[in-house]
Amino acid sequence: MLYLRGLSTGDFREALAALLGDDAAGLSATNIARLRNEWETEYRAFQKRSLAGRDYYVWVDGVHFNVRLEDDRLCTLVMIGVRPDGTKELITVEDGYRESAESWKTVLRDLKRRGMRPPVVAVGDGALGFWAAVRDVWPKTREQRDWFHKLGNILDKLPKRLQPRVKAALHEVMYAETRAQAREAVTRVATEYGPKYPKAVTTLEKDADVLLTFFDFPAGHWKHLRTSNVIESPFATVRLRQRVTKGAGSRTKGLLMAYNF
Repeated sequence: MLYLRGLSTGDFREALAALLGDDAAGLSATNIARLRNEWETEYRAFQKRSLAGRDYYVWVDGVHFNVRLEDDRLCTLVMIGVRPDGTKELITVEDGYRESAESWKTVLRDLKRRGMRPPVVAVGDGALGFWAAVRDVWPKTREQRDWFHKLGNILDKLPKRLQPRVKAALHEVMYAETRAQAREAVTRVATEYGPKYPKAVTTLEKDADVLLTFFDFPAGHWKHLRTSNVIESPFATVRLRQRVTKGAGSRTKGLLMAYNF
């Protein structure tokens, strides 16, 4: 946790002694480096494990870091799944070129090669290259767009004075009890705001079908399927680490930080 919070390897001895006393100063810079090497070995084994015989709902995202990395910005492609018994599982965390379809295809093909069956449904932001990739690799996987990102995209196209009111109207869509009621709420938003703010309404209407996919699943699952918070929450700590890190980073460091959240 000290490492994730931004403490350099050379500062561990002093920090642990201050926290736990003189007898707890054994994590030297050398020991920290050794642990990081062990984590890297674990990560390589993790990326080769069999995924045969498992069914999932999955959440996907591309997590960006403000860490200098040669000429590119690190983008970590993340997939977290939940199995039928409710167990959450980190399926993969891999570096990619931004969030491109080709990067995602490489990831998905590797998962398929290791025996992973097509996910029942995938949840993610509409900007992801993931959607083009999954249609190529697993065309039967259902698509659920992330409401958190969609709300932001719609509200950005409206004046600030209207945003609270429109947000409440969009929540009527998002939290409707049936698909029919959700569709009626979409129509109300379009009728009231479409003439003056067509871009905002188009942003909602063009993805309405994939925003409402969750209605095809058990009602108890809806709150989890509406957003990609399953990924956003654990990676908040990783983002904190990159905010306080100085100088250049490395792909291995970024992946290990993600893997050890």
